[in-house]
Amino acid sequence: MSKAKKQIRVGMIGYKFMGKAHSHAYRDVPFFFDPDGVPVMQAICGRDEAGVKAAADKLGWASYETDWRKLIERDDIDLIDIGAPNNAHAEIAIAAAKAGKHVLCEKPLAMNMEEARSMLEAVQEAGVVHMICHNYRFVPAVQYAKKLIDEGRLGKIYHIRANYLQDWIMDPNFPLVWRLKKEVCGSGSHGDLAAHSLDLARYLVGEFKEVSGMMETFVKARPVGEMSGGLSASVKGGDLGEVDVDDASIFMARFENGAVGVFEATRFAGGHRNGNRFEINGEKGSIRWDMEQMNTLEYYSAEDEPGLQGFRSINCQEAVHPFAGAYWPPAHLIGYEHTFINLISELMNGIANGVKPAPSFEDGLNNQAVLEAVQRSAESGRWVSIAEVK
Repeated sequence: MSKAKKQIRVGMIGYKFMGKAHSHAYRDVPFFFDPDGVPVMQAICGRDEAGVKAAADKLGWASYETDWRKLIERDDIDLIDIGAPNNAHAEIAIAAAKAGKHVLCEKPLAMNMEEARSMLEAVQEAGVVHMICHNYRFVPAVQYAKKLIDEGRLGKIYHIRANYLQDWIMDPNFPLVWRLKKEVCGSGSHGDLAAHSLDLARYLVGEFKEVSGMMETFVKARPVGEMSGGLSASVKGGDLGEVDVDDASIFMARFENGAVGVFEATRFAGGHRNGNRFEINGEKGSIRWDMEQMNTLEYYSAEDEPGLQGFRSINCQEAVHPFAGAYWPPAHLIGYEHTFINLISELMNGIANGVKPAPSFEDGLNNQAVLEAVQRSAESGRWVSIAEVK
């Protein structure tokens, strides 16, 4: 007799870009996976009643709220999914944990280290399952890269170079939206894009030891506006507002295990829509990956015989590749949305079995420490150790 599935009733805050991605994952995870926990799309929350009601109807949520506090108070909610802007993460997560709700939070975890520590303490004290939504960990090719590294195929790691390049705000008339306001997001490309690169670096290479960075803002003022879905936006009136976050973040790093790294994140790289890339070099070989070709992992082995050496392209869509076997026959490609399905499958199993999935709020705190160390370095012009920030 099959084991009964645990129903996990979800309350989600936010209904635009990430709201759509998360909703799709909740709807599709039981179709592709067989998790011990089954998500129930109980309620969605947003401040604009007309907008959130329309989103609930379209995305498949049973009900909606316009106040996140009421959502957390509901007895029919087990998991709070936070897709609100960064400055709301801490307050919502802490309240959810105190109410005994499990928590999934979009990245970056918090605005600063103080908030991140408080969030971690809250979920630990409450004993709830917690996870941060670094979805790129869940690309089958990235998971396979992790497997190769753990098996020693690269040997001792020497280098990681990673960049995350976008171009969606290059037009100086692109409006001043919440992602460009420090009081709402904390930082610009640094927290939005570099956060993904450094999480992948921690996952694949190890913990950071110290960093040296610089940050730059190219367009200092923009017309006031608001996000209108995805990465598009609309102007509200003709007033200009100050851009007080970075447009680009560049830093060098040393790792605890002796590896070194170079990282770049920018929204001013023309022609790059979502260029999330890394290359890792070790004593026995190298790997490289590009999100814009997300199903392909390139692998070089120094142990191949002369004449055969060079990067080989591995299509990570075979059943042997992590998560890939849940979908289609080999080379029937999956996409961006499936990274969220893979993540949610891990979260559902974690909640159902009382097991902490990764990346957790501990990872979020460690990521926050690196982000903050880079910011301190950019301000001071010196190397900053992660221990100093923690």
